[in-house]
Amino acid sequence: METERLTFDGWIAAVGTESGTRVVVGHWPRSPFGSFSDVMVEHADGWRTLLAPTSETAAYVSAVYHFDDVRRVAVKVVVRDGVWDVTAGPLDLRFSVGRRNALGLALRVVPRPLVRSPLWAAVADVPARLMAGVRTTGSSRPGYRQWYAAGDLRPIVTARVRLGGTDLGPLAPVSPPVRFGFGSAPAAPALVRVVSTVEHQGPRRPLRN
Repeated sequence: METERLTFDGWIAAVGTESGTRVVVGHWPRSPFGSFSDVMVEHADGWRTLLAPTSETAAYVSAVYHFDDVRRVAVKVVVRDGVWDVTAGPLDLRFSVGRRNALGLALRVVPRPLVRSPLWAAVADVPARLMAGVRTTGSSRPGYRQWYAAGDLRPIVTARVRLGGTDLGPLAPVSPPVRFGFGSAPAAPALVRVVSTVEHQGPRRPLRN
């Protein structure tokens, strides 16, 4: 039995909509699979969909998290002056971020080597649990363990989401909590700078060089 530990360095954005659909975007400039982005969508009825750009990333993400549907689609993220444009198959998302609050400013001063450590994620799990559904360490599936270490946080102040050409309504809290993994994003829509570490016990997976 081998232990494999992979690190994903990037951003996670989470928004809710008036329709009840919640969207979580992972944007990973540095990962074992190269630079990629993926989108997780949970509808008001609880149906969970993964939108991933390659068969490799779709297989890996769906092995770690829980989905009812997995689709391979082109995923593109463009960032300009605090505005993010995300396209992923049938989904179009544009959101803008506001100024950092006290927590965001505090996270910014955490040394990067510490942010990359699972130990920091474990320590941060204690205050994180004060927010409903939020966890920084846990396990989504047997054989997997995950750590999320945050290094920045900015509120999402506006969002427009279209799915299959339908406008999903104004920005709303990420409520109820999403159910892709062991924890949810904060209820207040936010963009989080994060280092995600995934440990897997089992056969080693082939990775792209």
